[in-house]
Amino acid sequence: MNAVFLDLQGLDDLDLSVLENCFATLTTFQGTSAEQVAERVKGADVIIVNKVQLTQAVIESAFHLKMICVVATGTNNVDLKSATTQGVAVYNCQAYGIPSVVQHTFSLILALHTNLLNYDRAVRAGEWQKSSQFCLLDFPIRELSGRKIGIIGYGHLGQGVAKIAQAFGMQVLVAGRSVTDQREGRMPLEKLLPEVDVLSIHCPLTAETNNLIDASALALMKKEAVLINVARGGVVDEQALADALRCGALAGAATDVLTQEPPRQGNPLLSPDIPNLIVTPHSAWGSKEARQRIIDQTVDNIKNHGSQNVVRRVV
Repeated sequence: MNAVFLDLQGLDDLDLSVLENCFATLTTFQGTSAEQVAERVKGADVIIVNKVQLTQAVIESAFHLKMICVVATGTNNVDLKSATTQGVAVYNCQAYGIPSVVQHTFSLILALHTNLLNYDRAVRAGEWQKSSQFCLLDFPIRELSGRKIGIIGYGHLGQGVAKIAQAFGMQVLVAGRSVTDQREGRMPLEKLLPEVDVLSIHCPLTAETNNLIDASALALMKKEAVLINVARGGVVDEQALADALRCGALAGAATDVLTQEPPRQGNPLLSPDIPNLIVTPHSAWGSKEARQRIIDQTVDNIKNHGSQNVVRRVV
């Protein structure tokens, strides 16, 4: 089979030999514009893609196409209806980033509770050098032990965060999926929010979770609490979060996601006057190990095409 990888950027530092060995030829591109897609997939048996749009017209024009491999979990960039009509199998990846995202989540939680960035800035600004004693304690440091963490989204990621939280001696509270969720161990969100010292978000963005954490939800939280969002930007009302941090209604927050990525048109959370906010560039998933698992899962899907052993097939 002949394959084309349309947008390798972000995975190009990995070992691709196992992927190359699956094909007679594998043509790779760092990126592909919408105008270039049709020409580049012409003659391909397999398209490997991350975020490039594969429209109905593109899929129908690729006469040899048998398989689309998405090197991500989301498949919204593929016209799945057209692929089904054309008999093209679509595969994606799953659970590849759990250790990386859990690790990133706690790096944010710890940075906020130790005031890590403020202490680093103080040392670089010469404040420690001027201290009257051996240490500098200008910013509050709080222990995680004995505090409560609330988790929204209790899949593999949420459970991974809960496990680490318990190792730190934290009490884990889990939000119910809806007001009617009566499962044991789940709490309605409006009851969970006033209880927690840390709110960690790991749910998908849906119509039900869009702006789930809005101004009214933030108002229920303790002033000493912090919010962590490594899910999707739209789950949190960004303007409301910025306002809450500015007025001291929340002790701190960290987000790895924004509503538009990259934020070329700006974003309320990128304003320089927001205190105790950490923003990372959707990098929580990006450990080398996690990205290599994407390649390895894609290889498994290709090798097991037509069997029941695929990592995940989208139907």
